[in-house]
Amino acid sequence: MTARLGAVIFGIGVFAVVLGAGCAFYVTPAVARLPYDLTMCTATVTEDCLRASVAEAPGAQFLQTKGGAAPSVEIRTGTLRSTTEISPQHAQTAAEMTGDAVIWHVYSTVSWVETNEMVSQSITGVALDRDTAAAADWPNQFFEDAGKDRPSDIDFEGQLYKFPFGTQRQDYQYFDSNLRRALPITFQDTERIDGLETYRFQQTIPETTLTVSTDQLTALLNRFTPGATAGRITYTNTRTLWVEPASGLFVKVQEQQRKTLVPSTGTPIALLDATFTSTPETLRNSISSATDARNQLLLISRYLPIGAAVIGAILMVLGPWLARRRKRPLRDSHLCRRKASVLSG
Repeated sequence: MTARLGAVIFGIGVFAVVLGAGCAFYVTPAVARLPYDLTMCTATVTEDCLRASVAEAPGAQFLQTKGGAAPSVEIRTGTLRSTTEISPQHAQTAAEMTGDAVIWHVYSTVSWVETNEMVSQSITGVALDRDTAAAADWPNQFFEDAGKDRPSDIDFEGQLYKFPFGTQRQDYQYFDSNLRRALPITFQDTERIDGLETYRFQQTIPETTLTVSTDQLTALLNRFTPGATAGRITYTNTRTLWVEPASGLFVKVQEQQRKTLVPSTGTPIALLDATFTSTPETLRNSISSATDARNQLLLISRYLPIGAAVIGAILMVLGPWLARRRKRPLRDSHLCRRKASVLSG
């Protein structure tokens, strides 16, 4: 009976080792990918849903353009709120995707908090590689500004809304929507936010001239620097991202943006001077979501494989030991009977 029990225990040990290897080499790669069925969050945040990301810039100086019967272009001061909402497109067919990618529509809105007026709004259509979360080739990608009649041609590249699963302490390419290209974003240090370890990355964009239409530039020059016959709009940004490395999710975002109208003559005018930072509610939601995702990934990729391997190894040793322990008393008993027979003879 003990020998049979030992064989059973040995078999369970082998199964546990195989299970651990399966988690490490097959289950983990399947889990550490952007899911097709990602949805927007409602009441709670989980690793399978997304909540709108909100950042605010108190004391910002910004350009407000109004159309309608009484159009106006003015420089305002107040609190700006930037809201980003992601809508995964489940209806996209496999034929529309190039490679193994997911398609997201991203809605971005900037509003003036004190008056609840919209300052700008845009819609982005982008395909993301399921493994790296970087922009993937997709012929139907677009960027549509609310102030334009048709979507702009664009070619997304690099990281946009997420870093790879298993983010490394290295530099990445991060897409800037104002410049329409990706630039390096540099790993700086590790930093704990409410106990959660994050990697801090920073992208510094030096003063760069933006590409704008002649009509738009002329209208701004006429409004703010009437004596100037030419000019340009420059842009700078210091973008800092705090990323949870296991999941690649953004925990906190900060952007120090500045856009300046530089006329050929006269004083430059700040069209935008604002520092956007994730709101406390967004920070709490991001920490909760990143923590849940991190725990799930670590459970499947580390704790289950290691635990199964250790338990399996113990059982593979315990099973044969039990079987040998049963055989030894039988052999000793047989020797005793032989000695008794010789003595009696």
